[in-house]
Amino acid sequence: MSTAKKFAGQTAVYGLTTIAGRTLNFFLTSLYTRAYTPRTYAIFGNMFSWASMLNALLAFGMETTYFRYLNKHSDNKQQVYNNSFAAIFLITALFLFCTLPFIDAIALYLRIDTQTPLKDYKTYTLFFISLLVIDAWCVIPFAKLRADGRPGRFGLLKLINIFVFIGLNLVFILVLPYIIEHKLAGTAWLQSWFRPGWLGYVFLSNVIASLITLILLLPELLKIKPDFDGPMFKEMLSYSWPILVANFSFIINENLDKILIGKILPENIGSVQLAVYNACAKIAIFLNLFVQAFRLGAEPFFFNRAKRENATGAYAQIMNYFVVAVSVIFVALVANIQLLKYFIGQSYWSGLDVVPILLFGYVSLGIYMNLSIWYKLSDQTKYGLYISGVGAIVTILLNVMFIPKFGYMASAWASLTAYTTMMVLSYFWGQKNYPIPYNVKKNLAYLISAVIVVFLSFTVFHRNLIIGNLLLILFAGVAFMAERKQIMAILRK
Repeated sequence: MSTAKKFAGQTAVYGLTTIAGRTLNFFLTSLYTRAYTPRTYAIFGNMFSWASMLNALLAFGMETTYFRYLNKHSDNKQQVYNNSFAAIFLITALFLFCTLPFIDAIALYLRIDTQTPLKDYKTYTLFFISLLVIDAWCVIPFAKLRADGRPGRFGLLKLINIFVFIGLNLVFILVLPYIIEHKLAGTAWLQSWFRPGWLGYVFLSNVIASLITLILLLPELLKIKPDFDGPMFKEMLSYSWPILVANFSFIINENLDKILIGKILPENIGSVQLAVYNACAKIAIFLNLFVQAFRLGAEPFFFNRAKRENATGAYAQIMNYFVVAVSVIFVALVANIQLLKYFIGQSYWSGLDVVPILLFGYVSLGIYMNLSIWYKLSDQTKYGLYISGVGAIVTILLNVMFIPKFGYMASAWASLTAYTTMMVLSYFWGQKNYPIPYNVKKNLAYLISAVIVVFLSFTVFHRNLIIGNLLLILFAGVAFMAERKQIMAILRK
């Protein structure tokens, strides 16, 4: 049980900071959906969807590569650190060279709302280019904190980023307009430059928060030495580029639907549908943040365990715990959707039907992340490329085929189908190339039971809060009784 205890401890620290940060950030969705019209909020969703995809490109899969090469070159960690950061720095320099001269053309392409001046889109684009580069420079220093076993500092810096971002949003959206409206001290100066209701302040807040985070990471950045090992560098790039493509394909699965809604549907329909879909997807993010917290703890942990005896047994054990936890969270979120919906504006509630679909998609994604360790440990990252590529193709085809007829509901089902396909492919290829003794029957029983309970809660009982939570208590109680020996053993440890 020491393996489970150690892993649970690491994931708990990352999880608490991730959950706290994302929960605080989630409250901004409530603010945005009340402060901005659906047409304006659609711009927000579109811009951040593009940013998410480009984030994966600039990171170049170097985070995973860094952990793998620390494991392979434990006697030369400094060189691995230098190489990893150098790769990202060179990529961001190339990115700036390819984007800054073409700001006008990029802004015109990103424009989904002709009522918003092109000049504003140009400003938004400049903000996002800055944000992408700064965040990319933070990737390897943050990975170093995880590799060094410093989740406390990692979490603190993440929370500072969130608090700065939230604080600036509150200032720009609530405080400054209040000062102007009530003609308080400084009103004349504010009126000379402040634009009430301007979406650009949200993006500017993000840039400032990321810049502060980069400054706080200076102790880690100053440890980088301006030299790298050429042969190791080439080897790392060879390992990393399939991960890049896999990550990029994953981000396509996560964000392309929002971009396609805005592009495929007519402007007057697409902007509203995009806003509703994006807002309701924020509810599903509660499960996704657990998945992300798991990944933060899992990746360095799995690599550290790779050379130990019965490592595959430990991986299977962790999968069991993960499936139980994610199934309970899935049921809990759907049971309380009538409360969670108040975090978004009432005009967005028409899209609540997508939430259970997106939630189960995140369940599949989490299992896929757990399964994907096999191709990273066996240096067969090309399979990550294949799997994510298939997922991306599924996403693109289903969205293009069905968005014109079904709107954002097609996007939700496409997301679920893509993640489930990736999960199944990873399992079968993994068992062939790097067998891990997963308890498939037990895990499937939990997943199928969770889907049945969610269907009853959401559809049969029409989201009734009391009945939904009674079903949650029943489901969690059965899971606890089934796992009580393992749970009590962990608690005793």
